[in-house]
Amino acid sequence: MTFPTQRPRRLRTTPAMRRLTAETRLAPAELILPAFIREGLTEPNPITSMPGVVQHTTDTLKRAAAEAVELGLGGIMLFGIPETRDAEGTASLDPEGVLNKAIRDVRAEVGDDLVIMSDVCLDEFTDHGHCGVLDADGYVDNDRTVEIYARMAVAQAEAGAHMLGPSGMMDGQIAAIRSALDDAGHVTTSVIAYAAKYASAFYGPFREAVDSQLTGDRRTYQMDAGNRTEALHEVELDLAEGADIIMVKPAMSYLDIVADVAAMSPVPVSAYQISGEYAMIEAAAANGWIDRRAAITESVLGIRRAGAHTVLTYWAAELAGWLKETQ
Repeated sequence: MTFPTQRPRRLRTTPAMRRLTAETRLAPAELILPAFIREGLTEPNPITSMPGVVQHTTDTLKRAAAEAVELGLGGIMLFGIPETRDAEGTASLDPEGVLNKAIRDVRAEVGDDLVIMSDVCLDEFTDHGHCGVLDADGYVDNDRTVEIYARMAVAQAEAGAHMLGPSGMMDGQIAAIRSALDDAGHVTTSVIAYAAKYASAFYGPFREAVDSQLTGDRRTYQMDAGNRTEALHEVELDLAEGADIIMVKPAMSYLDIVADVAAMSPVPVSAYQISGEYAMIEAAAANGWIDRRAAITESVLGIRRAGAHTVLTYWAAELAGWLKETQ
């Protein structure tokens, strides 16, 4: 019998064979945990649209960071929610503000055993919810916003962040932040650039997570969902401005962008599995429509297979625990 002459199924016969021939694998060090801390909380506050995710207190955030170290996670990305907001987002610059204090607390807890990342953006801090300050016409003023980002970056570096994540999609933000960091003596503080961040419908639960004050949308500065080539232009600009890592956000609906960027980037590429992606899988699993653990694992594996070196995911700790179980 000569048909078929090739039998790829030979390499799928047993779990051990499939492990041996797997092209893409997951490891805890490739996972980054996004974490929220809210000023004034005495107990962690569950986020209803993201089952299992909370707004942390100082103590629970420190415990989450310590657990991340124990699990071997690659990093933690911190987002702060202040009690008081204003049009300029001034709480973002306060050394004792919620985010800067959280950075110091986490750095004191875990030192250099975990890459501490922090969000450089104004949306959590403004009373209008936009990622920058507004001009008289209600349009986000790019250059004034970038000046604030540069000051935020220095404040976060001084608080102890290892890596800064400018997420506002302002033109020139990476160059301004890199220059400000270097001038302040923080030459070893790295920058993970949200280079291709799209105006996505899947951010909804995140708005609850940070108690967003936004009305309307962010389409004048985040990318249009239909654009592919533009993403490479944005990445090239951020690389030229000194980005150490490039990020694509969201991940699952933009795997073509992840693959495109991975094919051309000389620096590591990250992708953010965002709140809506998390919420959809959790909701489907809660209804018994999909196998939760299998779906979570496959979704993150798909992002890695597309070319992301690291993945920001709200399942980072849980997934790392599963990976350790199977080692």
